[in-house]
Amino acid sequence: MMKILVYKWKAYNYADVCEAFENLGYHQAFLEYDMDSYDDDPQFEEILSQAVKLERYDCVFSINYFAVISKVCANINLPYVVWTCDSPLISMYHKAVFEPCNYFFTFDKTNFLEFKGMGLEHIFYLPLAANTRRLNYLFENSSDNYLYANDIAFVGSLYERNSYDRLKSSLPEYLQGYFDAAIWAQQCISGGNILEEMLTVEVLEELQQYFKLEKSQDSFSDLGLIFSTTVLGFKTAAEQRQRALIELSKKYPVTIYSNSNTEKLTRVRYGGSLDYWSEMPKVFRETKINLNFTIPNIKSGLPLRIWDVLGCGGFLMTNFQAEIPYYFKNKEDLVCFESTEELVELAGYYLSHEEERVEIAKKGYEKVKQHHTWESRVMEMFEIVGMESSH
Repeated sequence: MMKILVYKWKAYNYADVCEAFENLGYHQAFLEYDMDSYDDDPQFEEILSQAVKLERYDCVFSINYFAVISKVCANINLPYVVWTCDSPLISMYHKAVFEPCNYFFTFDKTNFLEFKGMGLEHIFYLPLAANTRRLNYLFENSSDNYLYANDIAFVGSLYERNSYDRLKSSLPEYLQGYFDAAIWAQQCISGGNILEEMLTVEVLEELQQYFKLEKSQDSFSDLGLIFSTTVLGFKTAAEQRQRALIELSKKYPVTIYSNSNTEKLTRVRYGGSLDYWSEMPKVFRETKINLNFTIPNIKSGLPLRIWDVLGCGGFLMTNFQAEIPYYFKNKEDLVCFESTEELVELAGYYLSHEEERVEIAKKGYEKVKQHHTWESRVMEMFEIVGMESSH
């Protein structure tokens, strides 16, 4: 029986992935530790080294990449299997990614192609998934599902505490206007990302005076990558989500579930924050229209929220992503919108066409249940690594 040592941290999809390991007959042990640094933590290196010496494991696995784990695995020639749930994953822009022990699985094909182009040998494309079995058990054993019903709902962050708002006042007016225009232009583009391209050599040279790039000496991330994602990307998501919710709320009842400050959304009902496991699925199941706004940092892939909504049997309206046609048909399994104006129009249509809406939700759910389980993804992953299950 294959043995996996799982490094655990606070990623939402760990429990589902580990359940898939168990269902497929893999033996797994868990290591939890708060690292001082993802790149260099001697105490953690010692703990991990001792763990793999005490018992023979076939690989170490983690959601997202930690260079310090790669370092230990490289020293003992032990495969390190990584599945990303964030994109771009800044920690991957580190020279240790080229260690031959690493096997990367990324849910964003653009990100996959980028690293493949860098010469990374063991990089593979693998989308995320849903656990319909767990979700159905929750619904069948809950008596309060009806409390989570809404006409339209969004579950997620407003990114209102973004670094662009803190930085903006220190920038010269020229750069403020340029970045504001880039953020607005990005909101007008569906299924693509132009933010990094907007950061020309001249703009970056001037930006260096006002934005200090902090990274480890082994990192090959650059100012363009960091600023376009952690600054402009988050600000774009903040603007897009707030504008869409405000426009929707002018015509229809809208609820937001979030840890964010929602005081600017005066017409939007605040539903509080939700537990990912016990409450969020009930919102997705009971709400007439569930919204997904993909942060532009995810250039082509499908974020976990898409799989979660469909896996709950919920009706989903989402911004277009380039990889959606690989798996789903628009207006058959889910509904895509290209702009805020189209979102508002389509929301009105589907609120008043219940049979059509229910049928789309049903088809999306059936497609996920049959073809997009965590077990099927894990089987594909370990077939590639060469560690097939006993099942």
